[in-house]
Amino acid sequence: MNLSRKNCFKTAKRVVVKVGSGVLTKDDGLNLRTIRSISRQICHLIEGGVEVVLVSSGAMASGLVKIGLTKRPDEIPKRQAVAAVGQAGLIMEYEKAFARYKQKVAQILLTSDGLSNRKRYLNARNTLYTLIAWGVVPIVNENDTVSVEEIKFGDNDNLAAMITLLMDADILINLTDINGLFTKDPRKNPDAQLIPVVGTIEKRIEKFASDIPGALGTGGMSSKIAAARKVTAAGIPMIIARGGKPNILLKLFSGEEHGTFFIPKKERLASRKCWIGFTVKPKGVVRIDAGAASAILNKGRSLLPSGIVDVEGDFRVGAPVEFKKDADKVLGIGLVNYGAADIRKIMGIKSDQIKARLGFKPYDEVIHRDNLAITVED
Repeated sequence: MNLSRKNCFKTAKRVVVKVGSGVLTKDDGLNLRTIRSISRQICHLIEGGVEVVLVSSGAMASGLVKIGLTKRPDEIPKRQAVAAVGQAGLIMEYEKAFARYKQKVAQILLTSDGLSNRKRYLNARNTLYTLIAWGVVPIVNENDTVSVEEIKFGDNDNLAAMITLLMDADILINLTDINGLFTKDPRKNPDAQLIPVVGTIEKRIEKFASDIPGALGTGGMSSKIAAARKVTAAGIPMIIARGGKPNILLKLFSGEEHGTFFIPKKERLASRKCWIGFTVKPKGVVRIDAGAASAILNKGRSLLPSGIVDVEGDFRVGAPVEFKKDADKVLGIGLVNYGAADIRKIMGIKSDQIKARLGFKPYDEVIHRDNLAITVED
């Protein structure tokens, strides 16, 4: 499998394009010129046989200008109201821009609570697949008008990563207001250097990202790195590039090298394991010993009770749970066959001793390998 930047774009048939607030807005509201440019480029890609899902920020920033506020309100109800005002204008401008090329669009508003539920997750995927089959461009945003802290994605970078996994896309293109990931904030440091390729997202990369905040959006560069970590772990590449650069999407697909390219793992993660590893919200933690960690990471084994040394949280059968070896480094997430109380009773014992300890034994494994996703970097 050729994971080079040029080959990834050459072979991509389904892409997710995320456009940030800094690209879509200006001082007096939405940047209509950029919206029209992005829409035109997407239509050109579709004509060339590429399926495109657009994840668009901009509702909050648009609403702020319409209402006459200078900054985001702190109170959630006010933020939701601002987003409601802005979302209407945002989708209207997209509809007009795409209509120039006789391209239909659809608005999709999602919450993380909806995607954490397997049935709703599949329903969302089926809806998106249907729209694409009908030749309609889905325009996805977080449903800010109903989302509260417990169910919100947190930023559209995370949402874009989840949609990329949901749709089993070939690449995530994250368009922002700077040219990519730099060693420093290029808006303040003339000596900042662009990092053209990232193979492994290590602490050095995270440090570079933390020094480059966002402006109008909620994420900044750190949330884009978090999104890259998710999709590349699932075997999908991502690129960060400047959305305001003329014809940036067409240039990327023509083989030109712009922005920062994140190299994915060599093997693609199955769709269901993407959901387990990167969409559901963990309800607890099981800590495992070195032998269990090696068996899971290196041999593709299930997690047995003998390898568990501690349990954190109170969760039921079927709950998504993180498994960790040392400190707080998460190795992966799995769906448990036993609740927290029962795992505490059987941890450290052999599988053939489970029935004697609990009075029943539906499974040998606490987490079967088919129900776990490894999320740690190689």
